[in-house]
Amino acid sequence: MQEISIQTPESSYKVHIANTLPKISHKSKVLIVSNPKVAGLHLQSLLANIQAKEVYVCVIPDGERYKTMQSVESILECAFTHRLDRNSCFVAFGGGVVGDIVGFAAGIFQRGVSFIQIPTTLLAQVDSSVGGKTGINNHFGKNLIGLFHQPKAVYANLSFLQTLDSREFSAGVAEIIKMAVCFDETFFEFLEQNDLSDFKHLQYAVAKSVEIKARVVNEDEKEKGIRAALNYGHTFGHVIENLTHYSSFLHGECVAIGMNMANRLAYKLNLLQDSQCARIEKLLERYNLPTRYKISNCAEFYEKFFLDKKSKDSQLTFILPQGLGGVQIRNDIDKGVIMEVLGEFSK
Repeated sequence: MQEISIQTPESSYKVHIANTLPKISHKSKVLIVSNPKVAGLHLQSLLANIQAKEVYVCVIPDGERYKTMQSVESILECAFTHRLDRNSCFVAFGGGVVGDIVGFAAGIFQRGVSFIQIPTTLLAQVDSSVGGKTGINNHFGKNLIGLFHQPKAVYANLSFLQTLDSREFSAGVAEIIKMAVCFDETFFEFLEQNDLSDFKHLQYAVAKSVEIKARVVNEDEKEKGIRAALNYGHTFGHVIENLTHYSSFLHGECVAIGMNMANRLAYKLNLLQDSQCARIEKLLERYNLPTRYKISNCAEFYEKFFLDKKSKDSQLTFILPQGLGGVQIRNDIDKGVIMEVLGEFSK
């Protein structure tokens, strides 16, 4: 087992990376929240490893389009029905959607109770389960309702990844590539040279990604500065998710397209060479990730940017790679340049 520490001003916890699930103990009541697919595959394994006063299970619908207040209310209803209290603990057992919803529900239940992340997808293990970002979507955009609520622990059991379909696996790889492009050129070269279908390479990539995420979160928990760089690909990707009603692409697939769009913007600003754009695109495509999206209305797409949480005072913020292993957070980009990039994806 490998352990990586998260240290914030208000909390500290460990991300446990292993090939099995350890015994998890809690003195009071526990509410496990999962979706039908994960519960069907792995719930009995989790129940065998949890020791608590009482354990309850709440199953919510699967998919980004269910990342809503209605799902949160279902979790809270279950918690109140079984008389959980401030000493109780929620367990998020699933992918990024489950983790975000459960973390948010735990953060508002009786003004905040502890929760544990047990991520079952690659995307959740390398990114969304770490760092305490929680939230839900509404018709205005993605994750616009939420709060920072750090888990008490994260258990990344790599054996769960064996049941992922290839598309879900690739969606997680997009987030790994994101980390490498922005923060570690040597790691990017490792990804170019090694296939993550090899478990040894995957194990290294998961740990490396979590180490990068931990380092950034430790420095900037509430996203006042460098943590915003982890949103490379997301500013464009969130617009695509919203315009397609969270039904056409997985989150990681939208991030992959968004990275390619951000790269074109970075190229126009002389931050990224054409050859570097090509290397990133080639690596994404190796895992069958989409890199193109046909924009039907560039003006509409542009207006959606203003719902991004990083944008302030009508200034759009973009996360752009600066070479490989570097990143810039920019809010000074001329609208005309942005529209040129959107135009490239409207043809």
